[in-house]
Amino acid sequence: MKLRHLFRRRPAPADRPYYELLDRIFGIVPDNIELYKLALVHRSASVGVGDGRTVNNERLEFLGDAVIETVVSELLFIEYPEANEGFLSKLRSRMVSRDTLNRVALDLGLDEAIVAHPSSLATSRNNIYGDAFEALVGALYLDQGYETANRVLIESIFAEYVDIEALEQTEKDFKSRVIEWGQKHHRRVEFRSRECADHAELMPHFETELLIDGVRTGYGDARSKKEAEQLAAHEAYGRLRA
Repeated sequence: MKLRHLFRRRPAPADRPYYELLDRIFGIVPDNIELYKLALVHRSASVGVGDGRTVNNERLEFLGDAVIETVVSELLFIEYPEANEGFLSKLRSRMVSRDTLNRVALDLGLDEAIVAHPSSLATSRNNIYGDAFEALVGALYLDQGYETANRVLIESIFAEYVDIEALEQTEKDFKSRVIEWGQKHHRRVEFRSRECADHAELMPHFETELLIDGVRTGYGDARSKKEAEQLAAHEAYGRLRA
């Protein structure tokens, strides 16, 4: 325990909900509660500080975004030692996407803590919640340092609220991507698979052709039909994006 925690003043009654929130979501006792309070102030509820200036959580959001991306980059680099840069970049993008961070923020209950104009909260599609989460991470970094921010994000947030394996599978699911592409562009996508015998090993395997409007666009050969379809879709998807 840090020595300064032994001599900490009791939190003011108005600040107790913030201390409770930070203990629940980050497992920390803050040194500067004002940073976290500001992190929850949306620009629609900006606070005047004199000289005509107002403050909100946007600067902390900017900082938190960089901290999260750095932590995720390091995490994926360690967890996927054989993955190439392209795969790591795409998986990182999914982990730090607005959809992911908005969902994490809601799971943490930040919608009950954010200070914002009611009209901003009522917007059907907004990023208020994910932005506030980023701002809280920015406050955490300034208040507790990078080591603590790194540990909290990995152990308390990503491990509990982000299914990295599911995001990884989504990244690898080329069959769904090709089908969605076909639906979007009104093209007919067809998978033709057949089971073959491997005469050298006497083990079955599958060959899959992917046809778009009857034209072979991808091919896959694997031990399972599912894997062969993914290989064919991967090849086709690369051609569609070329």
